[in-house]
Amino acid sequence: MAHYTLSYANAATQYIDVEYTSAVHTPITEIALPTWRPGRYELGNFAKNIQRFECYNERNELLTYQKISKSKWAVHTNNTTQITIKYNYYAAELNAGSTFLNTEQLYVNPVNCCIYNTAQLNEKCTLAIHVPAHYLIAIGLPAVTNKINTYSAINFDALADSPFIASANLQRQLFVLDGVEINLWFQGECTPDFSKLINDFFIFINESFVTMGGFTSTEYHFMFQITPYFIHHGVEHLTSTVIALGPGYSIMKKDNYNELLGISCHELFHSWNVKAIRPADMYPYNYDAENYTKLGYVTEGITTYYGDFLLFRSGVFTDADYFATFNTQLDKHFNNPARFNMSVSNSSWDTWLDGYVPGVPNRKVSIYTEGCLCAFMLDVTIRQSTQNQHGLEHVMQHLYANYAKQNKGYTEADYKAVCEQVAGVNLDLFFANYYNGTTDYMPLLTECLMYVGLTFNINPWGLNADAYYGFKYTDDSTKCIVKQVYLSSNAELAGITVGDNILAINGIKLENNLDQWLRYFDVQPITFTISSNGLIKTIALQKNNAKVYYKHYSMAKLSYASAEQKLNYKAWSKQDFITH
Repeated sequence: MAHYTLSYANAATQYIDVEYTSAVHTPITEIALPTWRPGRYELGNFAKNIQRFECYNERNELLTYQKISKSKWAVHTNNTTQITIKYNYYAAELNAGSTFLNTEQLYVNPVNCCIYNTAQLNEKCTLAIHVPAHYLIAIGLPAVTNKINTYSAINFDALADSPFIASANLQRQLFVLDGVEINLWFQGECTPDFSKLINDFFIFINESFVTMGGFTSTEYHFMFQITPYFIHHGVEHLTSTVIALGPGYSIMKKDNYNELLGISCHELFHSWNVKAIRPADMYPYNYDAENYTKLGYVTEGITTYYGDFLLFRSGVFTDADYFATFNTQLDKHFNNPARFNMSVSNSSWDTWLDGYVPGVPNRKVSIYTEGCLCAFMLDVTIRQSTQNQHGLEHVMQHLYANYAKQNKGYTEADYKAVCEQVAGVNLDLFFANYYNGTTDYMPLLTECLMYVGLTFNINPWGLNADAYYGFKYTDDSTKCIVKQVYLSSNAELAGITVGDNILAINGIKLENNLDQWLRYFDVQPITFTISSNGLIKTIALQKNNAKVYYKHYSMAKLSYASAEQKLNYKAWSKQDFITH
């Protein structure tokens, strides 16, 4: 059994002390720290946060070791039966997947900072947390009987998947649904309306349980890290999620509260989809290297779809609330020319290259956005072919029962076979065109929307630069930076590039007012003064009234929807088709 003890001497230094003890059976013991964390498909290289590292045998004698890779150590354990490793970990980053220490809290994602014996990943673990006596601890692991602040995990994977927050300021409420204890924890300056939260969470969690036919564990913990500044980030775990949101004063206000609900429902659905139902490429997780998969359109795409859709089906979201979230996905998809360059399956594989930054212009799409739209189209395709007797949830139920519960991962061929079994039709073209190809979504998406009595309106983007000149920008009092240029737009043809700093137009210095000046000059040729890679250049650019580049897509109910379309809408959404 492996034993972990986490403590600290001075929270202000932000160094956590970690002690690891385990039996050893070989003359050389390979010790590793994960190089990435599940839920974020890029290398994290957490070993860079270790300052000191010492190894001892059962007689408290120092053992020698060599670093054999960026996150591995070979420890000389000849004539040794037990190894103890003491090291410290710098914890100064606060987000939903990090580890953080200050005078207010100890917040740990064990996957960041807990080492393991590479030959003994499946050994049982205990975790002792040394914090002040008045601290509460939010954690998804079971407590060890008669041991203070000590918890057990069946193996390293369970330990790595169990973040915790220890603090004197934790706010907590809980309720029980179908025998599952649901905990709501809030850390940080905020005033949660627990009565409203419990009401809404009860409703959408119940809908999630109904959709998936039960839950993955007997308890679940929503841990909210609330900051005084803007942040929006969540990370999934089997028995918990950490969600970082801010600023604290806004979390119960309409739009931000909907964000809180959306990300909470999304992360809860991950308990089934990716924590339990997992691609064979990641079963089990390999903590030492990239876990490449083309199935991000399932793990993240279907979860993104259900994260908002279950709120709508349960009645927590109104149709306007849900349409607004769907519109965001439409905007992201149709305003990204990369949809004609790379499939969502190949983009999934390449998340390990640049999945969380824009990357080079017009290169890749998103497993979240394109995966969500494909999930909707597949859901409706199944409903069409089965006269609304089945939907995408039946695919997920099958995967849960026949793969997750059988302790095995699924391949793309498995996923396709289950989809075809549920739909009762061949889906070769769907998979080839939309998952593995770059076919235009517009025709099928329009058809699927029409099936449930919906359409979408298309209008020019609200800003002139986006709609009629073909570039997006970020603007503040000091800089106006081009962040995206539409393919073959007037802006691109004139020579405007990503990263350009627009200083002035027609000789007038910009001060957070580019759009106002573009509207003022309107159809006149405009001379842009630009700082580009240290050089000043001028570019003449004409507004294109004949073509709209960036557009806004908004979903709406058909005013002339037929009785059949209204029935399809009800079968899909569980809501009555009502026009306002």
